[in-house]
Amino acid sequence: MTELSRRLRNGRRTVPEGVRSLLALALAGMTASAATAQTNVPGDPYVDDPVGIVADPCPTHPKPANAQQWQMWNLHMLIRDHGQTCRYRAQNAALREPVRVVFMGDSITDNWIGADPALFTGGLLDRGISGQTTSQMLLRFRQDVLALRPKAVHIMAGTNDIAGNTGAASLDTVQGHIETMAELAHAHGIKVILASIPPAAAFPWSPDKRPAPQIAAFNVWLRDYARAHDYTYVDYYAAMATAGGGMKPGLATDGVHPTPAGYAVMRPLALAAIGRTLGPKR
Repeated sequence: MTELSRRLRNGRRTVPEGVRSLLALALAGMTASAATAQTNVPGDPYVDDPVGIVADPCPTHPKPANAQQWQMWNLHMLIRDHGQTCRYRAQNAALREPVRVVFMGDSITDNWIGADPALFTGGLLDRGISGQTTSQMLLRFRQDVLALRPKAVHIMAGTNDIAGNTGAASLDTVQGHIETMAELAHAHGIKVILASIPPAAAFPWSPDKRPAPQIAAFNVWLRDYARAHDYTYVDYYAAMATAGGGMKPGLATDGVHPTPAGYAVMRPLALAAIGRTLGPKR
């Protein structure tokens, strides 16, 4: 698991209190004049990063050393690389073996490789990013999925949209992002595996939300959408949920993010879904 994964594993991609005033200043500056270029944030230590269309849009920075630096990095990311297209850029360029399945998702996918690294071998790739919503996944879908030419893509998304990590969105918008990812994959000859949103009765980073009913309803839509388009649906929810829609005891660290025991429940379901989609590995 990367340091970024550890720092953001709970999906806290909403802007921290200490940075909101800086974001307000930045947004105000965007409307003040074209000279602000819509990318300058007061106090941003990376303000000299290249902007516009450049050969290398992903400069390397030292790892943040404290909470304030992590907050500023998070704000910098939201302004400069909202989809985090730089996260896997080097790893994608270094790939030499054929890709069988890309796992696209948020922290639940991002953390999976740390809990079960053996799963992500033999052409299975983890391309989760902690805290992401479906809009951010869609922004990076070309480079992290289509360009890798996998045989299938496993999409598990929606937790952070319900939590409100990147603000408000309508249900149609969020479902539309998933539909668009699936349609893009299909158009490129990539088979689609749609995963249920895992259960959660509450979000520690968004305590005002009571997500269980929305998750259950969203999963019904995912199942029906997959069935209507002949995609594979993998139901982690049914295997992990209590009667009230929360995570079963022992399967999550915080009621949301799976423990190794939780990923052990998910592993055979994922492999069975891949088998149904692609047939036996040759």
